[in-house]
Amino acid sequence: MMPVAPDLNPGLSSLLDRVAQRQREDFGHMASSLKADGSLITSCDRWSDTTLVEGLAELYPKEGVLSEEGRQLLPATSAYWVVDPLDGTTNFAAGIPYWAISMARFDQGVPVLAVLDVPPLRQRIVAVRGRGAWRNGKPLHPPSMQTNPAGCASLCSRSIRVLQKLPHRRFPGKIRLLGVASLNLVSVAMGQTVAALEATPKIWDLAAAWLVLTELQCPLTWLNQAPEGIAAGTDLSQTDFPVLVADRPETLQDFMPWACALRD
Repeated sequence: MMPVAPDLNPGLSSLLDRVAQRQREDFGHMASSLKADGSLITSCDRWSDTTLVEGLAELYPKEGVLSEEGRQLLPATSAYWVVDPLDGTTNFAAGIPYWAISMARFDQGVPVLAVLDVPPLRQRIVAVRGRGAWRNGKPLHPPSMQTNPAGCASLCSRSIRVLQKLPHRRFPGKIRLLGVASLNLVSVAMGQTVAALEATPKIWDLAAAWLVLTELQCPLTWLNQAPEGIAAGTDLSQTDFPVLVADRPETLQDFMPWACALRD
């Protein structure tokens, strides 16, 4: 029997719908500015962050929230949310219609509910720990059960330098740079790519993707530290969690030399 898609809290669905619609309306009309770390931000990022954080506080008053544009300390509550209100701001600001809203609910330090909404595609990916993952209500299947003749692999802009470190080795895939960390990672779980290498993802970039990958049996290797077992109150604003993910164990091994080059 196929797993039945979970019913999200109606208030949570409504909150996501509202933010996704506002982002679609603002797309193509937003001026951007630079943050201290050199990344871009728009007023839509700030509005989305504030709206999601305030909405979650109303829906789940006993659960803390960590968000990219807001409080970046790991909450002290047992259950908490990790939010990236607009992952892919550079795409959004440049008029490239590919970005995501990424949210994950954590309990005891690991994600138990993940929601990735892709407003320009009107797609919503949901994963529940131990139950599976769905896209627009239809179950997703592990990529190891599928074939990917294209053999595309996703690199982020900061991980592409590994190609220079191994100039005499043939990279085992056709390279794609999508510009959205969460969707780069989830592209493996969706069977769109066979592997993804992210050099500097923050906790809000990977929180939702992590659970989707886990539920679809995608192997991953943390190249520094794993984003679990972190003490409450830890400031994660400057902490990266470089990671390699793949569609199956043998693919992970094929790409491991490039992951090791990133770590060196």
